[in-house]
Amino acid sequence: MTDKPTVLFVCVHNAGRSQMAAGYLRALGGDDVEVLSAGSAPKDTINPVAVEAMAEEGIDISAHTPKILTVDAVRESDVVITMGCGDACPIFPGKRYEDWELDDPAGQGIDAVRPIRDEIRARIAALVADLLPERGAA
Repeated sequence: MTDKPTVLFVCVHNAGRSQMAAGYLRALGGDDVEVLSAGSAPKDTINPVAVEAMAEEGIDISAHTPKILTVDAVRESDVVITMGCGDACPIFPGKRYEDWELDDPAGQGIDAVRPIRDEIRARIAALVADLLPERGAA
């Protein structure tokens, strides 16, 4: 891993879970971590309920757009975190891979998305503590 780790979040549509995770890591990791997100079959826009849930936390993800997963994105990442995309993600030796089992917020109301958001926040706090121990568990 480089001095500044690169983390890639991957879900199917890159419209909910991976965007919320990227938003939290940008907020908690600051300039000490490079954050990428992508989807195996990206939507055209981010899930508006995910945007609303993150806005409640003071994090604006509304300007981000879903992106297609590329081999290059995986290659340049130190940590690849998948969220329900199965085998769509290419595997490169020497990378750290994690699969986070999280409910998909697609089609859910805000009351169903908040617990998903909160689980993502807890996982991101643990990831920051692991990747950036000098920052502490934000």
